[in-house]
Amino acid sequence: MTNGRDQQAITTIRMLALDGVEQAQSGHPGLPLGCAPLAYTVFMRHLRFDPTRPDWPNRDRFVLSAGHGSMLLYSLLHLFGYDLPLAELKRFRQWGSKTPGHPEHGLTPGVETTTGPLGQGIATACGMALASHLLSSRLQDAQGPLIDYRVFTLVSDGDLMEGISQEAASLAGHLQLGNLIALYDCNHITIEGSTELAFTEDVGRRFEAYGWQVLHLEAVEDVDAIDAALSAATADPRPSLIVAHTHIGYLSPVHDSAKAHGSPMGAANQMETRKAYGWPLDASFLVPDEVRDHLSGRQKWGKRQRTEWEARVKKTPGALAWYQRALDRKLPDGWDQALPTFTPADGPLATRVASGKTLNAIAAALPELIGGAGDLAPSTETWLEQDAAIEPGAFSGSNLHFGVREHAMGAALNGLALSGLRPFGGTFLIFSDYMRPAIRLAALMKQPVTYVFTHDSIGLGEDGPTHQPIETLMSLRLIPGLVVIRPCDANETVEAWHVALSRTEGPTALVLCRQKLPIFDREKMAKSAVHAGGYALIDCADPQIVLAASGSEVSIVAEAAEALKAHKIAARVVSVPSFELLRAQGATAVRSLFPAGVPSLSVEAGVTMGWQEFTDHQLGIDHFGASAPYEQIYQHFHLTADDVVSRVRQILHQDS
Repeated sequence: MTNGRDQQAITTIRMLALDGVEQAQSGHPGLPLGCAPLAYTVFMRHLRFDPTRPDWPNRDRFVLSAGHGSMLLYSLLHLFGYDLPLAELKRFRQWGSKTPGHPEHGLTPGVETTTGPLGQGIATACGMALASHLLSSRLQDAQGPLIDYRVFTLVSDGDLMEGISQEAASLAGHLQLGNLIALYDCNHITIEGSTELAFTEDVGRRFEAYGWQVLHLEAVEDVDAIDAALSAATADPRPSLIVAHTHIGYLSPVHDSAKAHGSPMGAANQMETRKAYGWPLDASFLVPDEVRDHLSGRQKWGKRQRTEWEARVKKTPGALAWYQRALDRKLPDGWDQALPTFTPADGPLATRVASGKTLNAIAAALPELIGGAGDLAPSTETWLEQDAAIEPGAFSGSNLHFGVREHAMGAALNGLALSGLRPFGGTFLIFSDYMRPAIRLAALMKQPVTYVFTHDSIGLGEDGPTHQPIETLMSLRLIPGLVVIRPCDANETVEAWHVALSRTEGPTALVLCRQKLPIFDREKMAKSAVHAGGYALIDCADPQIVLAASGSEVSIVAEAAEALKAHKIAARVVSVPSFELLRAQGATAVRSLFPAGVPSLSVEAGVTMGWQEFTDHQLGIDHFGASAPYEQIYQHFHLTADDVVSRVRQILHQDS
């Protein structure tokens, strides 16, 4: 049963959420009214946390996957002692507040991950739960694992409709992530009306097929019943789905109605709801003293849990040394000494192969380096040869088999990064579109995820236009906070990894080729300068033309520059591995590479849009690719050195 103190606390949560939405005249009141007992029971009886140390490494995580119900989370965080004053709840959805419309990690204490795009929360929670298992296998003392946190997530009908949640649930079931507990707000309502309009499957049976334990909870107002379901979930070695048969907008005039979902109820309905709960009609943002006293006990319990854990850690000095360093986003001294150096004699070499060699060279120095691919490790060169695969019940390895689940992979990488690890994930560049929402959230949360995107252009050849990412590279360059690096040879690839791992904030996409490329002679040409984003690989005193390119096309323009000498044309060759890093150098640095009055031409095997920021003229592919050996495609699409020479001569004739 639910005792009086529990009920008063639950009602307080509901009324705070209702007041926040009403004051903002914007938001989602239905979920907080329906799910307050579930979330309260998680916090009050199961979640291990210390609100004074929201970053405590071994805390349990609570993820509101249904991020539109954010006022529920903000009310909980305030009441359970996090640094979220009542004044911030009153500023819900307002400029500069810590209570935005959807939860944002890094802004609000206690928010474990940014949620709102449905399905992302549960998929990220999968990565967090996986991280706990990985850390448990690595960080132990005489008593056992030093890291063993659990992950609780509240999900909605909409979350479980999204394909990403299905990918993630399948992966979690396969890996037997028993520390992942999802509470399913099964209220049968979506924005358009009843779920019967489009969602009639048996969700529980689907999750059973994934390998989850599925529990059904009818008594969603009974704290003891919720507690029992959560206890059964945490005791099972499988991930668990608790199907809670809730009522959106519970006890309000819009109870069980789509009208309760995404808009304030209005003053009259707010008053009727207060009456239904026996709440003072003139109370706004009321928190009774009895509720604060009641919840303070849980806060003290959490602090004891944290201090006892810290005392245990002190008994084993150094047990968490590398993990604490990783949490601080620092790299070990000398980690980069193992980075390889390539000479022209090592080539020709595809940059994907150079990437694989680099990964394997540095892996031993970075225990936090965890990764895999979407069933493409042999093609993306993302397998750590000295380490084992991560399998159900065996988490000591560093190689992940994500399966053909790019979107879940992207979100799981976010969960791993949010847990202090340095994850990487590989797939073909064209399939980055499948995981774009997760990439965007990594950038929004400033998480240091590294993406290994190979088969980067028409250079992959015979697979044809379905697999040739003509527009994908430029579209990734549009994501704020994502650094995209397309190296031109093996040594630029090595430096690209150095840049990616040295970044403390934000994800990095390494864009790598399938075909073999020459390795530039750095004794005769400029040293690699990926960190600058762009540099003069081949220079001359008074260039008549500046040729710029990224990736595999740099060798084409280098060949063209040599051929132009026969026409008495001096060319500067600029390698531009990263728009973002070059832009960050400032206008003066960019102008030094592309001086005013000297025409410039960019060459890239993709759309030309975007290069106008740096060059006057562009040579590229503004149409889909074709199926043929890549050498023939480059010829037919006029992207050879001869084509560059011809275009340069036209430009200089036109500009003379």
